[in-house]
Amino acid sequence: MFNSLRARLWLTYALVTAVVLSLVAAAIVFYLLRNPIEVRQANLRLSAAAEVLSQRGRLPLERQDDLQVQVARAAELLDVRVLVVRPDGGIIADSHLNDSTQLTFESPPQDPSQANLLPQNLVDEQGRRWLFTLRPLPGSANLYLFVATPRPRPTLRGIVSDELFRPLFQAGAIALALSLLFSILISRWVAAPLQRMAGSARAMAEGQFQPVKPEGPNEVQALGRSFNEMSRKVVATQQSQRDFVANVSHELKTPLTSIQGFAQAILDGTVSTPEALRRAAGVIHDEAGRMHRLVLDLLDLARLDAGTAALERGEVDLGSLLRAVADKFAPQSQSAKVTLQAYLPPLPPMMGDGDRLAQVFTNLMDNAIKHTPPGGLVSLTAGQQNGRVAVIVADSGPGIPPEELPRIFERFYQVDKARQGGAGRGVGLGLAIAREIVQAHGGSMEARSEAGQGAAFVVTLPVALPDDSTVVAKKKNV
Repeated sequence: MFNSLRARLWLTYALVTAVVLSLVAAAIVFYLLRNPIEVRQANLRLSAAAEVLSQRGRLPLERQDDLQVQVARAAELLDVRVLVVRPDGGIIADSHLNDSTQLTFESPPQDPSQANLLPQNLVDEQGRRWLFTLRPLPGSANLYLFVATPRPRPTLRGIVSDELFRPLFQAGAIALALSLLFSILISRWVAAPLQRMAGSARAMAEGQFQPVKPEGPNEVQALGRSFNEMSRKVVATQQSQRDFVANVSHELKTPLTSIQGFAQAILDGTVSTPEALRRAAGVIHDEAGRMHRLVLDLLDLARLDAGTAALERGEVDLGSLLRAVADKFAPQSQSAKVTLQAYLPPLPPMMGDGDRLAQVFTNLMDNAIKHTPPGGLVSLTAGQQNGRVAVIVADSGPGIPPEELPRIFERFYQVDKARQGGAGRGVGLGLAIAREIVQAHGGSMEARSEAGQGAAFVVTLPVALPDDSTVVAKKKNV
């Protein structure tokens, strides 16, 4: 019953409300027990009797017999005990003269005029407490009016019938009902977005992406936004995996089809002349080599992705490495009628795998020259800032469309999907491998492009200090 978050939140709020109201009710009951309505009524009766009797001329103080009669009559009328006493405790008149009950102070007041400020300190010989008030009589310098009544015992019926009890009980009942209602609304406000997220998670497990609207408390809204971001990444990853499988199948299917077709032709005798046999054998050899390179690239990418690739550690002169790459592509750029420019200032050494870094920049330069039309420009620049080296390979080609830019580093992804050319055609793993190598060196790689204005790939690598001997960072340690 209370397994859901909403039920547990409601139960928590209800218990907190019940505890608070119980404490308040206990405090009220304790107050009413200490000050029951009977006691308050008795105190009012005492005050009224003292006020009436202490008025000047009410009591005949000069004639003791008349004073006794008047005191007895007033006590019977007001249902109290009335005494007229001297400061030394001597009794001048007592409304209950024939009553054997003796009243004594537990703590006699030092100033009789202030005795009414000390309640419950008067007891009789049976131990029963009395309420009283003590006032000086007007017109007499040494006489005091003493009015007392037995302290009533509080009863449950008296508490229930107290004029304070009913409105307090009604207010408590209303507060409890409102608290339970608010607790239901609050628990729903907190739990409803979480339940919708749970439904979206189940839908996503079935292949349906359903974003949730961030609502509820700030923490739940933050969770909703994170859930939507995670969902988008999961969907993108799933799509990438599907594309990966489809692309691998396609890249393997094409050479396998060629190999199978030419092998069948040789077996059937369709290819019989020496020249045709050499041509068929050449196609089979080229396609087998292409498959071999594809498999090696996939294995290399998997090892880099898992952080298990064998990267060498050594001091790398990045400036010399970049100049060597630029020199290597000079003939290719001339053949493609593309101008190649290199701006390479002196760069500090770094620790890493020189061959792997050369593989990165070779791939970037090769792509830049291939995608630059005749008469275009490819530039290789480098610079140092804030302890890092930035290398930029830019071209003046058609650029990368904005919608393609986020996926440029995905495996098997190619911007120009219509390109078919044989030997010059890649499989879309070069940039993915290059970025993995850069990340394994503790760096980063990004692509910048605007349609029609060329593309630029920026590689940022950390600079090694002269005494740095740190092993190149693997992805699993990044």
